[in-house]
Formats: sequence, C-alpha cells, structure tokens
Amino acid sequence: MSGQNIERYEHVPVTAEDLDWAELITLDLSLYDQPGGKQELVKQLDHAVRNVGFFYVKNFNISQEEVDRQFALGREFYNLPLEEKLKFHNARDLESGEYNGYRPAGHRILGNGIKDNVQVYNIPKFDGFHARKQPKVLQDHIQEIETFSRKCHEEVVLKLLRLFAILLELPSEDQLVRLHQYDARGEDHLRYMHYAARPAEENKLVGDLYSPGHTDLGTVTLLFRQPVCALQILNNEGNWKWVKPQDGTITINTCDALTALTGGLIKSSIHRVHAPPQDQAHIDRLGVLYFARPNNDVVLDPIQNSPLLNRLGLTTNAFTELGQHLTTEQWVKVRQTQQQRPRTEAKISPDGKYVYPKKDLEILPGLHATVHN
Repeated sequence: MSGQNIERYEHVPVTAEDLDWAELITLDLSLYDQPGGKQELVKQLDHAVRNVGFFYVKNFNISQEEVDRQFALGREFYNLPLEEKLKFHNARDLESGEYNGYRPAGHRILGNGIKDNVQVYNIPKFDGFHARKQPKVLQDHIQEIETFSRKCHEEVVLKLLRLFAILLELPSEDQLVRLHQYDARGEDHLRYMHYAARPAEENKLVGDLYSPGHTDLGTVTLLFRQPVCALQILNNEGNWKWVKPQDGTITINTCDALTALTGGLIKSSIHRVHAPPQDQAHIDRLGVLYFARPNNDVVLDPIQNSPLLNRLGLTTNAFTELGQHLTTEQWVKVRQTQQQRPRTEAKISPDGKYVYPKKDLEILPGLHATVHN
C-alpha cells in the first residue's frame, strides 16, 4: 500500500455540550529558543507540574498533516480483520510485562460482567533493541512512523526535560536529557488506541467509565488532539474535570518515573477515561499517543544534585522507602505485569467507585497500585 492511497483522516466535530472543563496552561514552545524563553516557560510550568500534572503545548514543530497521517494509519490498522490483528497479540507476553504489539478489546472484565472496550497497538521506539514484525499496513509506512516517533522525542520530550532541569536547578540543562536518549535501550513507544462506543446501559454498569482513575508509569505522556471528549483529570481540589480538545496542541501529563526522580515534587497526574458526552456517545474514539520513559538502566532514586529538592527535603520516594532502588526496566516490568495479569473483576458502586482485591493491586511487596475513584 502506497502512502498516496491511504484516505485522509477526518476529525469529527467537537462536542456542543458545555462541560466542566479543566483550567490548564498552554506552553508555547516557540518561546523555547528565544532569549529568556525557557525561564518564562518554567514559570508557567512550575504550578502545573506541582499541582495538576497536566498542561498543553503548542508550536511544537510537528505539522497537523503529520499528526493526521498517524491517525489515518491507526484507523487503517483497526480496520483490519480481527484475525489479522491477533497475529500481533501474545497473551502470555502481555501478562509477563511485554506490552508492545496488539492488545484486543475484552482482555479483562471491568465489573458487572462488562468487558473493557479498548484496543491498543504499541510501536516501540526505533532504538535497535525492539525488532518485531509489523502488520503490512504499518510496515509499508515504517519510515514515516519512525520519523514521527523521533520528532515526538526531539521536538517535545527533550525540550520539556530541559525545562524540568531548570525548574530543579540542576547544574546542566541536559542532565535529564542524558537519562532519556532515544537510541539507548528504553521502553518509549508510540500508541494507536481505539475505544469502541458502548450502549448507555452498559456504560451505566461500569460507572460511565471506559477506564478508572490511574497514573501513567513513565516520564511524560503526549496525547495528540482528538475531538471525542473522554479524558478527565483529578484536580488538586479533588474534582474530576474534562480536558478540552484544543486546536494545534498536544496534551501532556507527567508520570510516575518523573515523580520518583523528583522525590514527589512533580506530580504524577491522575486521570481517567469517561464515556463521551451525549452528542458524541455513539462515536468510536481513536487516539495517538507517545509515552516517554527514562532509559532502562536509569535508577529511579530521587535526583541528588538538585538544590531545589534538597532544600525541600525531597530525598526519598515510594521505592526507596521500601529499600528498593529500581531501574526503569525493573519498574516497567513489575508495573506492566501487575496491570496486565488476570485479575478479579472490580466491585463497582452505583456512583462509579472501583474496588479490587488488594492482591490484584500488588506491584511489589509493600507497594500497591491505586485506583483513583
């Protein structure tokens, strides 16, 4: 299949409903190379990452055409027959923490007999350590996919890492960059994600949620703008707010590994996926995301040479308090294994609170995942 005969991706209209929107800052990355620009961006970033863990970026040097091509490739993959997609699925690998490739919908029962409605296809970064067969529709465009993956890293992730380094008052702006080298062994990946619309009566049985409240396990997650509203964040007042699709932006959330490296200073954002509003409830939701993580050999102890962390006394984290000094590779393995292994379906209250047996949430002895209700 040539690039010319993939049909253009058309985004559906945004919701007309007046939802309870989150108030998020937008970082204009065109300021990044201007005199004093990084310092201005850090001022904006400071409150967002300490309190919410979510923000937008704009002017990130990836065109809308490039983004829409990834949506089109994701659409083409999910349009394949299930038996073709299942050639790239391995349940045993998934349950042992290997998450690249395809995960079909219905992998687990959420609760009240309702299965999950999400399909996932993960493409690992092109660092030379993750050789794997791809479906033809993607393999035919693999150079384009690699270019997009690398641009996510170079144009967005690395710039944010330098801003975080300035915030932490590190001696070098590149200290965090050196922990996130694209061509070193790591677990970064591009994801095409598909949520199938569900009948209202089924949604009601699972608290009107596609995915309950959680955090991501890496450094930052990039969610490219798509108009089917579903993402909600838990703000620092403890209220769930809808994240509004903003033209020409990427929604960024900070994640567990960055929280660990900063002794809890940078918040790992709590978010969930809600059933879309009424005027979009019938529409399937396709997402394009990029997950950035520290390189596999990085030990996720709090950074020792940050004057800011030392002044604030942020010298431990959830791992070190258990006597653990996990590398990224170890953390990803245990967390993904906990997430993907078979577990008892949740007990779901009428107001949408999910309760799982404690054993299903254990990541390590003494460390459990949290379902944020």
